[in-house]
Amino acid sequence: MSEQRSQSPMIIDPPERLLMGPGPSNPDPVVLKAMASNMVGHLDPYFLDVMDDTMRMLRAVFRTENHHTIPMSGTGTSGLETIMLNLIEPGDDVVVAVIGYFGQRLVEMATRAGANVRVLESSFGEIVEPARFAAELERKPAKLVALVHAETSTGAEQPVAEVAQIARDAGALIAVDCVTSLGGMPFEVDAWGIDAAGSCSQKCLGAPPGLGPVTFGPRAIEAVANRKVQTSTWYMDLNLLFQYWGDAGGAKQRAFHHTAPVSSIYAFHEALRLALDEGMESRWDRHREAHEIFVEGLQRLGLSLFTPESHRLPMLNVINIPEGVDDAAVRGALLDRGIEISGGFGPLKGKTWRVGLMGNNANTERIERLLGALGEALS
Repeated sequence: MSEQRSQSPMIIDPPERLLMGPGPSNPDPVVLKAMASNMVGHLDPYFLDVMDDTMRMLRAVFRTENHHTIPMSGTGTSGLETIMLNLIEPGDDVVVAVIGYFGQRLVEMATRAGANVRVLESSFGEIVEPARFAAELERKPAKLVALVHAETSTGAEQPVAEVAQIARDAGALIAVDCVTSLGGMPFEVDAWGIDAAGSCSQKCLGAPPGLGPVTFGPRAIEAVANRKVQTSTWYMDLNLLFQYWGDAGGAKQRAFHHTAPVSSIYAFHEALRLALDEGMESRWDRHREAHEIFVEGLQRLGLSLFTPESHRLPMLNVINIPEGVDDAAVRGALLDRGIEISGGFGPLKGKTWRVGLMGNNANTERIERLLGALGEALS
């Protein structure tokens, strides 16, 4: 105890890092500056205007007209749990596609919500073909189909639009984890017929971690309204949340639900503004071009990607570690040069590196800096 008292608390002065892992990415300085703006209360009229404007811009990023579109106060995981705990009732049949670690996380969430979960699984790096969803739903209906659009553990893009149509034709809702994809590649909530989707603030949208953007369409909201039993969560209960965020056409007067992270929402607002100023199509193109530049650079270094080219993500690149190369030693050498990348997950641990080209970091100069440092670390 006396030893603890004698230690002076550290002064926060973090080193400068180029964050080229799977998230977070480096926010634009404008976004970080917004976090230092004047604090107001979470029911202040000014902040209610910020909330409304954030919802409006988030709809544009999600490409939806859904009113029920907000950044949940919590990380991306909180947004996905909000979806599962509101849409699933105990005993519901749910089909979940698993193409990596984060698909398995959806299985865990659905199971804990009380669902009877049926898993469609593929090997790491591969996808679940849409025909498998059709066959499974024909064999036995389900209330909900859930999948990960961009599997961060394997760098694979799971087809969504065709699966969404299959789910709707079978009378099922579809929910999508777009944590890694939102803002970095096409993701069209309304055009693809997605009922619910959840993302994060810190990857391709380029804000600090801590918010979980979600959107719920009319069919999802109807399912929530028709629940036979109250959801087990209070904090993530959509009915309570929108008494605070405001229902469509509702009064300006809002009911307290929780103390929103005001500074984080300031930052998120600015990140959304920057994304929309750039234009979503242009932003998607920039991420794709960054990926192509990076792949060319990897080839010059004699490195290859783990994920088959047919369904590679642009913003998350999984690199095969050459035989005889020490995973941790290379990542440590990069960190000594101020650059962070990540190692592999599960069966890919020690066999792959994961490199994110997200938000501000989908940038030629930053990519070349990483490639140069990686070449030095391997030499």
